[in-house]
Amino acid sequence: MPYAEPSFTIGIEEEYLLIDHETRDLVVDPPDALFEDCEQAVGNLVRPEFMRSQIEVGTSVCGDIHAARADLQRLRSRVANVANKHGYAIIAASTHPFAQWMDQKHTDKARYHILAEDMQAVAQRLLICGMHVHVGIEDDELRIDLMNQVSYFLPHLLALSTSSPFWRGHRTGLKSYRLAVFDELPRTGLPERFDSWAEYERHWKVLAKAGLFEDPSMIWWDVRPAHKFPTLEMRITDICTRLDDALSVAALYTCILRMLYRLAHDNQRWRIYADMLIQENRWRAQRYGFDKGLVDFGRGRLVPSGQLMDELLELTAEDAEALDCQRELAHARSLVDNGTCADRQMRVFEQAVENGADKQEALKQVVDFLIEETLRGID
Repeated sequence: MPYAEPSFTIGIEEEYLLIDHETRDLVVDPPDALFEDCEQAVGNLVRPEFMRSQIEVGTSVCGDIHAARADLQRLRSRVANVANKHGYAIIAASTHPFAQWMDQKHTDKARYHILAEDMQAVAQRLLICGMHVHVGIEDDELRIDLMNQVSYFLPHLLALSTSSPFWRGHRTGLKSYRLAVFDELPRTGLPERFDSWAEYERHWKVLAKAGLFEDPSMIWWDVRPAHKFPTLEMRITDICTRLDDALSVAALYTCILRMLYRLAHDNQRWRIYADMLIQENRWRAQRYGFDKGLVDFGRGRLVPSGQLMDELLELTAEDAEALDCQRELAHARSLVDNGTCADRQMRVFEQAVENGADKQEALKQVVDFLIEETLRGID
């Protein structure tokens, strides 16, 4: 039986790092007044994150990508203004270029105390930020069906978002080092596949009954059914430093889901590939971004990134028109051609070194670049 058409509403969560203007390092222990001022500025759309040097925002439920743009512009602008009044800045990047996780403090919150105690050093290293995109899929069975199919496209979305090439002052050689840190946690990575919503519920309730967690919000797959909302939450991506990049990734994810829904409505589906295959593309996106292409499993060979993106944009052209986000999808092609924030960070670092800066000064210039890029396009 065909599913009822979902709303395809959009909600975007972003996690920022708080920066000391003078040192360019993280603010280890910001005053509580900063978070109180942020709440006054944007209400319940802002909250502390696991590390005190982080702050999280989340848009309201947005009817389309244009409403999401307006919300993110307002959130970035107001949180940045509050931070500035306290002598700080914010950056939207998944790792800080040189900060040390050993110096950080976690937020005084029951959920985070449990996480820190349970995960120990694995949790202490979570000095990383991500972007989560919620898309409204109200039917439980459809939500599971689409989760099973959309895994194929997760590496493509990751490759468009990479913003974490540095870790503790070192060039990692990876475009998304964030995933290397996050994957140390249990219940991460590609999602399990289920035949029904009931099967999904039976599985997570086994773990809850055993006392491992209270609810499935402690399952951190790359994409998951959200616990509190009737959405399919995409979590694989780094946070995009530029606002336009973030909206492009969010729009593409939404269009992919709508394309898969159209298939389901016509009693068709995207082919399900084994995790061992998708994991290879996931790794390639984490390591290279789009630099060296991804595997097309139907063809059984590596395909250049530009060709892959052109094919994906063609697949979702009808959906982009229906959702009025052609501009945002077109921007995805420019990310393939011109690089993501990870590429831009490396260029800033290398140029600074070429101009005579030592390593630490070059890394500080990367931080300055990230501060500027985070505010780009919010006016």
